Amino acid sequence: MPLRVNNNIAAINARRHLNANTSFMATRLERLSSGLRVNRAADDAAGLSVREGMRAEVAGLRINVLNSEQATNLIQVAEGSLNETNAILIRMQELATQSSNSTLNDENREAVQAEFSQLVSEIDRIAQATTYNNQNLLSGFGNTVSSASTVVTASNTSGVTRTAISGAQSGTYTFEDTAADGSITLGNGTVSQTIRVGTLLDGTDVATGTQVVANFDRLGVQITLAGTGVAGATGNYADGDLDAQTLIIDQGTGGSFQVGPKDRAFNRIEVNINDMSATGVNLNLTGASVSTLDDARTAITSLDQAIVQVSQQRGSLGAFQNRLSFTISYTENEIENIQASEASISDADIASEVTSFTRAQILSQAATAMLAQANVLPQNALALLQ
Repeated sequence: MPLRVNNNIAAINARRHLNANTSFMATRLERLSSGLRVNRAADDAAGLSVREGMRAEVAGLRINVLNSEQATNLIQVAEGSLNETNAILIRMQELATQSSNSTLNDENREAVQAEFSQLVSEIDRIAQATTYNNQNLLSGFGNTVSSASTVVTASNTSGVTRTAISGAQSGTYTFEDTAADGSITLGNGTVSQTIRVGTLLDGTDVATGTQVVANFDRLGVQITLAGTGVAGATGNYADGDLDAQTLIIDQGTGGSFQVGPKDRAFNRIEVNINDMSATGVNLNLTGASVSTLDDARTAITSLDQAIVQVSQQRGSLGAFQNRLSFTISYTENEIENIQASEASISDADIASEVTSFTRAQILSQAATAMLAQANVLPQNALALLQ
C-alpha cells in the first residue's frame, strides 16, 4: 500500500464506514424511541401514505361511534317521554270508559272532564318540553310529510286517514296502484317497494268501518287506509284509488345521524319522530271530551287510536336504538381491524431494531478505532524524511 500524505485513503474509508454506521444507528435510535418504523416519508413513502389514510379513517370512525352514542341518547330521551305520554293516554281511556257509564250524572262527568282536560294539557306540555340540546323532539323531528302531497290533501277521496314516516328519505314519492291486482307500489325514482294488500281487503275495498295499514318498511312509510263509515276519513279506499298519487317528504330539522366516515347516503341513519302533542294530527285529541255520555264513548275510539300511534312511534324508536347498538359494535370492530393493519405498516419491530442497533453500535466503535489508527499512518512518512 503506497504511503501518501495528501490523501489518506485508509482514513477516508474508515470515516465513510463510521458515518454510515452512525446514520444507521441514529435511525435505529429514532425507531426505538418512537416505536414507529415509519417516522418520515423517506422511511417508506408508500407506507406513510397508506398509514395516514388509515389514521384519517380511524379518526372519522371514532367520531361516528360518538355520533351513534349521542343519537342513542337522543332517542332514549324521546322514548322516555313517550312512555309517560302512553301512561297518560291509558289514564284518559279509563276516564272515558268511566264517563261512558250511565251511573254517572252530569256533575260527576264535570269532575271527570276536569281531570281529562288537565291530562290533555300535560301531553301537550310533554311534547313541548322534551328536548335534546335545545332541539324539540316530540313536535315533529326529522323529515316531514308536505301538505302538498296529493295523498293527504282534502281533495283526496281514497280513504287515507294517516301518513306516517320513519327514517324515510326526503323527496317525491309516487304510487302505482293498478285496479283489482291487490298490490301497491311506492317509489321515488331511485328505490321502490311493492306490497300486497289484497288479503287485507274485503273484495276490492277496505271493509266498512275498518282501517288497514300499508307498510312500506323498506322506504320508511306507512299509509293507513279506511273503509266506508270511518270517522275522519274522506272517502274510502278501493283497489286502484292511489294510482298516480304523490307523497312529498320535506327535509326537516334534525333526524339525520352520520354513522360512517364517508359522505354517502348509506352512512346516514334518518330518524323521524312524529308530532306527539295531543292537539297534533297524529294523536288528534283536540275535540276529545268526556263531558257527556256520547262524547265519552267517541273519546274511547280516539284514545284507542292515539295509544296505537304512540306505541308505533315507540316501536320505531326502539328499532332505531337496536340498529344503533349494532352500528356502534360494527364500527368499533372496524376501528380495531384498521388499527391492526396500520400497526403492521407503521410500528417498529422492537426486537429486530435492538439487534440492529447493537450491531451498528459495535461497528461504529470499531470504525472510530480504525479511523484513529488510519490517521496515524501519514506520520510514518516523517521517519523517511529524517
